[in-house]
Amino acid sequence: MYKDCGRYYICKRGRGNGGLNERNGNRSEEYWLAKARAGRIPVHVGIIMDGNGRWAQKRGLKRQEGHRAGVQTIYRCIPAVIKLGIRHCTLFVFSTENWKRPREEVQFLFGLITDYCRKHKDELIEHGVQVIPIGRWKELPASAVHSIESVVRDTRQGSRLSLYLAINYGGRQEIVDAAAKLAKRLISEGQVDFDGITHEDFADCLYTRGVPDPDLIIRTSGEQRISNFLLWQGAYSELVFTDVLWPGFQPVDLYKAVVEYSSRSRRFGDVTDGRG
Repeated sequence: MYKDCGRYYICKRGRGNGGLNERNGNRSEEYWLAKARAGRIPVHVGIIMDGNGRWAQKRGLKRQEGHRAGVQTIYRCIPAVIKLGIRHCTLFVFSTENWKRPREEVQFLFGLITDYCRKHKDELIEHGVQVIPIGRWKELPASAVHSIESVVRDTRQGSRLSLYLAINYGGRQEIVDAAAKLAKRLISEGQVDFDGITHEDFADCLYTRGVPDPDLIIRTSGEQRISNFLLWQGAYSELVFTDVLWPGFQPVDLYKAVVEYSSRSRRFGDVTDGRG
């Protein structure tokens, strides 16, 4: 059931009391940070960063300016993720469907990816962030690929936060690629007992091999769908939808989403309470 709580559209699972309501909407950022820390912190958070174009349109700006503002939101929110003690965060940067956008906009997005990796590398290192791209990102223009490889190499020692950038990513494509990889492996090993394939065997072939599944997926802009994001990994994720457009997303919005997550009972199909 979806419940409209002010700026949030909450996908309810279990007995959570919401947490993101208008009565508490004017509380300070420090209040929400403390409240989030007092609850159950997700190990892995995925974010579908939506609404850049609409944010720009509302201000009479070009869509590109919305994307530029969205990059600043990433920079603003990474310290907030670290403050909460979240160890893994996946950002949906560029989907396989985004190639359908106007060529000028696509090229601008590639430029933003390149600039972000270059300009913010030192800050990422300072914050202890390890950058890991997932998806078919090596199909991007050479300049973007080079910048991504550079930031991956230079942040490999980061130990506070693993930041996964889903670039040229699609959940269905990931599943197809994983199936092909698994089939090739089994054939090369001479295995014919396909009935013995396990979930673990398949997960080991995903882009996110070895990464904990997301506990919480947040989508901005008010849209209530996951849009081909972490389809396999998000099977049991808690979903929080907010109508805040991504460029306007603040650390307090992240804290509120975590409070909502903490209020829910996660059973994973069982009848027992899944709280830690």
